[in-house]
Amino acid sequence: MHIVDGALSNPVVIAGAVAAAGGIAMGLRSLDLERIPTAGVLSASFFVASLIHVPLGPSSVHLILNGLAGLLLGWAAFPALFVGLLLQAVFFGFGGLTVLGINTLNIALPAVLAWMLLGRLIGGGSPVSGAVWAAIGGALATAGTTALVALSLALSGDEFLTAAKFVFFAHLPVIVIEALLTGFAVLLARKVKPELFATARGVPA
Repeated sequence: MHIVDGALSNPVVIAGAVAAAGGIAMGLRSLDLERIPTAGVLSASFFVASLIHVPLGPSSVHLILNGLAGLLLGWAAFPALFVGLLLQAVFFGFGGLTVLGINTLNIALPAVLAWMLLGRLIGGGSPVSGAVWAAIGGALATAGTTALVALSLALSGDEFLTAAKFVFFAHLPVIVIEALLTGFAVLLARKVKPELFATARGVPA
């Protein structure tokens, strides 16, 4: 769901960069030493998952696993996903450096919102119920990213309205796949490494 360089208007690019910088600052403040390995693994997972992508006009279709990153990291999903996006832009030219901020915002903000809404639920109850809530969180995060990408395009000019609608509907199958992957990942993690969900239980009221 990367937006490429030159596809957005300057105000959208600048606003996205400023908002992303705030999110990264919040994430770094909340990222303690114990969770750095988890952040590294999730950043790498995002990096690998989104390498397999299909170009779609000014954007692209691929897995992102941002819901999983958000549910496990909370605000720390911002720096984790930013690093993945930065490496992709530098080494493979995916997205671009000028749109790095808006791409980070579009992918990380829905992840954090999923954590705020469902973080407590995935860490409590049975592993199966946690997996169900995680699947919902994965779907919501991906749908949120899709909506923000479409909004970013729509705000950049009327000429992008058709592309924005196409981007949204083309990602509907991805939302389903992301939900299934996030649910199964949390089900496995709940069984083998339940301490990962300490952050989720710490969601602010």
